[in-house]
Amino acid sequence: MKRRKFLKQLGLGASAPLLLNNIPVNSLAANNALTRIASSVDEDNDRVLVLIQLHGGNDGLNTLIPINQYGTYNNLRPNIAISNTGNRKYITLDSTLPEEKQIGLHPDMGGLKSLYDDGRAAIVQAVAYENMNQSHFRSTDIWFMGGDYDDYLGSGWMGRYLNYEYPGYPESYPSSDMPDPLGLEIGNSVSLAFHREEGIPAAISVQNPDQFYNLITNVGVNPPESIENTLYGKELKWIMDIEEKSNQYAGRLKEVYDKGKNAESVIYPETYNQPVTSDRYKKNALASQLKVVARMISGGSKTKIYLVRLGGFDTHAKQVEDYNTSLGNHATLLYYLSSTIKAFLDDLKAQGLSERVMGVTFSEFGRRAASNNSYGTDHGSATPMFVFGDHTIPGVHGTNPDLKDLDKGGNIKHQHDYRQVFTSLLKDWLCASDEAIAASLFSDYVPSRLELVSGAVGIDEPYYSNKPTLFSPWPNPATDVISYEYDILRASEINLSLYGSDGTKLKELVNDYQLPGKYKITDDISSLPKGAYILRLQTNRGVNTAKKIIKH
Repeated sequence: MKRRKFLKQLGLGASAPLLLNNIPVNSLAANNALTRIASSVDEDNDRVLVLIQLHGGNDGLNTLIPINQYGTYNNLRPNIAISNTGNRKYITLDSTLPEEKQIGLHPDMGGLKSLYDDGRAAIVQAVAYENMNQSHFRSTDIWFMGGDYDDYLGSGWMGRYLNYEYPGYPESYPSSDMPDPLGLEIGNSVSLAFHREEGIPAAISVQNPDQFYNLITNVGVNPPESIENTLYGKELKWIMDIEEKSNQYAGRLKEVYDKGKNAESVIYPETYNQPVTSDRYKKNALASQLKVVARMISGGSKTKIYLVRLGGFDTHAKQVEDYNTSLGNHATLLYYLSSTIKAFLDDLKAQGLSERVMGVTFSEFGRRAASNNSYGTDHGSATPMFVFGDHTIPGVHGTNPDLKDLDKGGNIKHQHDYRQVFTSLLKDWLCASDEAIAASLFSDYVPSRLELVSGAVGIDEPYYSNKPTLFSPWPNPATDVISYEYDILRASEINLSLYGSDGTKLKELVNDYQLPGKYKITDDISSLPKGAYILRLQTNRGVNTAKKIIKH
C-alpha cells in the first residue's frame, strides 16, 4: 500500500486559511505518530511538475507562424506579421512535418527549436475551452479551477490533487516523509490553482527562500499569557499558530535553498539582446524564478508542483516595432521564455536532475487573428501550449489554425481542451491514480488526454525501477535500413511499433512476452515516404517511451 493511501484511510482532517504579511503560508503541525508510522510505507515517485503562466494572453499566431497559410496570415496582420524572408525571418520548426503542421517559430525562439530537435519539447496547438472567456481574471480562474466556462469553484485542480495525494494536510505536515511544501508558487500570493475545497491552500508562495525565512522569523511579538474565548481571541490564536508553524517551512526552505545550486556551466539570460521599447521588458523576470526552482530541486526539495509566471503578454499596442515586426515587446518575452526554459533544463541536466522534471506553459487566452491599428492584438481565444522535459514525446499535436474558418468574433477555433493537457501530466507524469484524477475533476478527460509523456508508468511502480530503455535509433536520419535497440530489466509484454507523425500506426515490429535482456531489431524503411516518424515501446506495466526518427 502506498503511503498516501494509508494516510487517507486514517481520515485525517484539515484546517483554516491564512495570510501572513500578505504572504499566504500553510498552517503546519508537528510530526505526529501517524506520519511516523506512515514513513515506513513505500516512497512516492520523485517526479516534479513545473507550470509557467504567460500572463496577459499570449499571441499564438506570432509565436507559431502557420507556414502553409502565410499569405492569409500576412493579410490578417500586415503591420505585425513575422517575415518569411531576411535574417529575422521565422525559424522553420520541422520541415519533415505534414504541410498542415508546418510551423515557423518566432525568430527569437531558438531555444525551443533546440529543445524540439533534441526530443525535449512538444507543441499543442489551439488550446482553450468551450465559450472562451476573454476577461483576464475570469479566464485565469477557469484555467486554475479546472472547470468549464460556467463553473464557479472555490478550489483549484492542483489543490484538489495535492489534497487527495497528501491526506491530513495541513495538520500532518511537514513530516519526515514530506518535509517540503506540497506546492510552491514564486510570487506574492498563492493562486486559486492551489486552493483546496476546504482550508488553506496546498502551497505557499515565496519570491526568495532567504527573504521568506527572514520575514517569517522576524514577525510577531511575545504571545499573550492568555487568550479570551471570543471571536477576536480565536482569530488571534489562529494567527499565532500560523506564525509558529510556518517557521517550520521557513527553516526548511532556507536549508534546501542553501544546499542547492545552479550549474556554473549554464547561463540564464538576464536581458534581451535586441532593442526593447518598454522598461518593464528590459529584465528577464522568468530567469530568477526558474533559477530558484532549479536550486530548490538541486537542494533536495520534495515539492511536487511549482508555479512561476512571466507577465506582459497583454499586447494591445506596440507588440512589435513599427520598423521591424520581429522586434519589440512580444519578441522580448518570447526570447525570455524560450531561452530560459532551455537554460532551466540544461541546468537540471548538468546536475543529473532533468529526468525528474517536466513542465508546461499556459496562458489565459490567445489574441485575435487580425491585428489592430496600434501595432498590437486584442483579446482572442485559443492559444498554443508548450510541454518540455526529458520525458516529453516530441511532436506537434493538432494542425495550424484554419485562418479562413474563424469564429464570429474573428478568433481562432480551439482544437484541444486545456484539461486534456493537464490530465496527461497528472496521470502519465505524476502517476495520479484514477481516484486522484477524480478528485482533480479531470476524469472525463482521461480517454482524450494527449500522449505527451514518454515512460509513463503505473502508480505503484516507480519510474526509475524496472523501466525498459529504448536507445536512440541509428543511423538517424536513415534512408533504407535503421536499427532499434532496447533493454528490458523485467519480463514484460512488449509492443514496439512505428507510427506516422499523425499518430497512425504503420507497422508492428514486436508484440510478444520477452525476458530481461538487450534486444536489437533491424528495420527496412526504404518504402516509407521521407518525413518524421515515432518509434514507440509499450509494456503491459504501463510504460510508454518513444524516439523520433527521420527518413531521408
